[in-house]
Amino acid sequence: MIGRVCILMMDSLGIGYSADAFKYGDEGANTLAHILDQVPDLCIPNLTRLGLLHALELSSGLNYYGDTVSQGQYGYGIEKSLGKDTPSGHWELMGLPVLFDWGYFPDTSPCFPEALTSELLKLTGLAGFLGNCHASGTEIIARLGKQHQATGFPIIYTSADSVLQIAAHEKYFGLERLYKVCEIARVVVDEYKIGRVIARPFSGEEGAYQRTANRRDYTTPPFADTLLDKLKDAQHRVFALGKVADIFAHRGVTDVIHGADNNELFDLTIATMQNAPNGSLIFTNFVDFDSKYGHRRDINGYAKALEEFDRKLTFLEQILEPHDKVFIVADHGCDPTRSGSDHTREHIPIITFGSNVVANCIGARQTFADVGQTIAQYFGLPPLNVGEAF
Repeated sequence: MIGRVCILMMDSLGIGYSADAFKYGDEGANTLAHILDQVPDLCIPNLTRLGLLHALELSSGLNYYGDTVSQGQYGYGIEKSLGKDTPSGHWELMGLPVLFDWGYFPDTSPCFPEALTSELLKLTGLAGFLGNCHASGTEIIARLGKQHQATGFPIIYTSADSVLQIAAHEKYFGLERLYKVCEIARVVVDEYKIGRVIARPFSGEEGAYQRTANRRDYTTPPFADTLLDKLKDAQHRVFALGKVADIFAHRGVTDVIHGADNNELFDLTIATMQNAPNGSLIFTNFVDFDSKYGHRRDINGYAKALEEFDRKLTFLEQILEPHDKVFIVADHGCDPTRSGSDHTREHIPIITFGSNVVANCIGARQTFADVGQTIAQYFGLPPLNVGEAF
């Protein structure tokens, strides 16, 4: 009998730098270990019991679990894709490694080509933009928010990722207007091979601006079918929670569910699991780990989020049916102890549990796509082009 499969994407929870991390300036990065070092009383009993710290030791040689025996299937994934960005990590997990380089904008001011900004102004009808630089999203809103309100010019910026971000005030600029500008920008950046355009709406007044939960990612569509496409084609339900649907440009998705934060998304995941028919995939991205804590280098905030996630796992385990399977994974690292605000090139944890999952070590997986291949095999689909099932 086939049950439901649930993927819990702990966005940015890396567990040790990859062998090629030197190419990215990320030697020594270890998101989880460095949080544990800084917050030694971190309380994550469920994740520990299921094998997260065993996977950490397997990846980086560091034992934080003592003599606890893992009750889950555990290992770690090595990224085959060339970047350390969100789409590459997600797509590879679903069987589609990104073996080409995305386009990036230089860390200069201005950072965007004049041809790009001119075209964007022309197509949107806007009189100007603010920013045009590499920046942290919260910092640039605090710095330019008042000027944005006064001029009506949206704030455009980028980072070390393949991304163009546009921030605008929901009240003074308008949420739907921001989305429309981002849709136009998505077309304009295609020739530059940019992975995502991200709408970054915010609210409040000077000194108290806050990004809202109405973020939207406009991702270039996957260049070939992923596991999600194959599941949908085979008449399976594919529930995308959080920003998952955006990351796959809504391809292979049957149901889209949004949530305000990690806690709400976990509650929605549990509710979806309770109502989804057998043969469904429930795929949730817990973005707060990355956007609120990793990029902002908030070690204590990241630690608290891990503890809250761990507590929610208890309720998920209680509603699992005998043939259900849960995968806990990540898509890259974002070590909050590093300088800057960028992702880090790291291994990811691969944890699997459920009543019919045998607790064992699956070792080092040579591509994240082993996860997708394993799920494809479970659902009885033809093998994906990449990956080995465990």
